[in-house]
Amino acid sequence: MPTLRGRVIRSRSGFFTVATPEGELTAHLRGRLKQGARTGDLIAVGDWVDVALNPGDAPMIERVEERRSKFARMAPTARGEYEQIIVANPDQAVFVFACADPAPKTRMLDRFLIIAEQQGLPPLVVANKTDLVNEPEVQALFGHYPALGYRVLFTSAKTGRGVDELRAALTDKVSVLAGPSGVGKSSLLNAVQPGLGLAVNAVSAATGKGRHTTTVRELFPLAGGGYVADTPGLKALALWDIEPEELDGYFPEIALRVAECQWSNCTHIEEDGCAVRAAVQAGSIHPARYESYVRIRVGDEEE
Repeated sequence: MPTLRGRVIRSRSGFFTVATPEGELTAHLRGRLKQGARTGDLIAVGDWVDVALNPGDAPMIERVEERRSKFARMAPTARGEYEQIIVANPDQAVFVFACADPAPKTRMLDRFLIIAEQQGLPPLVVANKTDLVNEPEVQALFGHYPALGYRVLFTSAKTGRGVDELRAALTDKVSVLAGPSGVGKSSLLNAVQPGLGLAVNAVSAATGKGRHTTTVRELFPLAGGGYVADTPGLKALALWDIEPEELDGYFPEIALRVAECQWSNCTHIEEDGCAVRAAVQAGSIHPARYESYVRIRVGDEEE
């Protein structure tokens, strides 16, 4: 039986749109693939699949390839935690935040960066609406992230700043977008590609209309190659599967100093002889980043 390999680019109510070399087609998941207990999604947008083409029958997905990466969250169920795959096989996570209107939530950004580290996704930070504040303010908010190894693009959909760089960063990659509402993501995507932000926003709005609304997930194609995927409803994506004593390993500037602490089980919050606290006092660790660490470590993740 002939098969086609393709990428799932849309998921809705058990129907999967698959992009193949022969064009897009709509397929169902073969029943035998659904058998047995499972602790996570069998198929998601971004998955590479083999689709069987039977004359006279609907296309059927026969095989789902092993994922090389994922952007996921743990969803509690009656049977325990369930891994919900937001996007399979992404190349990068793009975190969009505003410099003003709304005020930037850098603690949320820090949590997102931990999630990217945990899931092995290269992060890209986009500091948008740079036209609303002066340059020293822009740098005070986001200027310390590049030194930590995180790439930051400074953008403005209004003035066009950074739009070409963002377009180049998205080209030929599968990118997952996340960030608070109101940061100008739709306007920025429309600047990258006319109509793109409007399309993303339309699907996001449809997904979030109510508890019983059918969830739609979709990869949106880029004219220059690649796809972008929004993450509606995940603005407050929580950390999972990270023990408190492991947290310092997800802050690069803290991880560098852990071995210098006097105590092997140092929490870096109140102990004497803590190299991390000394680095904060010396200005080697940004105080906002340290505050993010402390808030997460003690379980207080409110903005």
